Amino acid sequence: MKEKANKYQAPALDKGLDILEYLSSKSVPLSQTEIAVGIDKSPNEIYRMLMSLESRGYILRDEISGKYRLSLKLYHLSHRHSPIDELCKAAQFPLEELAQTVRQSCHLSVLYMNQVMVVLHAKSPEPIALSIEEGNLFPLPLTASGKILLAYMTDKDRFSSLENNSIYKSYSKQQKEKFLQSIDLIPDNGYYIRTSDLAEGVVDIAVPVKLNGSRIIACITVSRLTTLNINKGVENEEILPEVIRCAEKIQKKIGMLEG
Repeated sequence: MKEKANKYQAPALDKGLDILEYLSSKSVPLSQTEIAVGIDKSPNEIYRMLMSLESRGYILRDEISGKYRLSLKLYHLSHRHSPIDELCKAAQFPLEELAQTVRQSCHLSVLYMNQVMVVLHAKSPEPIALSIEEGNLFPLPLTASGKILLAYMTDKDRFSSLENNSIYKSYSKQQKEKFLQSIDLIPDNGYYIRTSDLAEGVVDIAVPVKLNGSRIIACITVSRLTTLNINKGVENEEILPEVIRCAEKIQKKIGMLEG
């Protein structure tokens, strides 16, 4: 069996996949040396593979720093004929309508490789607004969307998602307990509101898009700017019902709303 496995190995392909998977696990661009260390190879070993991945458009190289990051090619390939397409089609108008109503930017996120991936963004109509690019990946523990997605997982799936998460692993025992307690409260409330851990002056208001009861397929998040005079009088309590209505509209459009 071992001989058969070795016979069908493709070292170059494995190397390329290792590079893509490692870059997807990091939120910052990385140099050739950093990538090599991360996948336990020498810089020379991965040079040709980096050139090939760059020429095919799977990774991008910064002209100034020389560091590499993932392009959106994998994102577009994976969503050409996927359920995400249907979800985005169903969510496009409700999300844009929500942004117009609450005058704040909002986005739709899903779980992707144990990270939060933004699949749809609706910009605020205000002249100053927060913008989040579609296809961007964010860490589960540091985002409202990530906490929503974790909250509706089974205990087994949640443990699997967190056990290798570098941010969660860096928490003390007390911090981990507090984090998990806050996650457990979310299904009871049905939403999550908190100051952003990633951006100052932003409050995130997140609501699940449910599938057949407690299982969810996505999360809607309104990222409310709190440091501007524009719309400063709009409170979280006024925005939350609109976000819930938006989730219900999406659920109805994809035929997954119970009742």
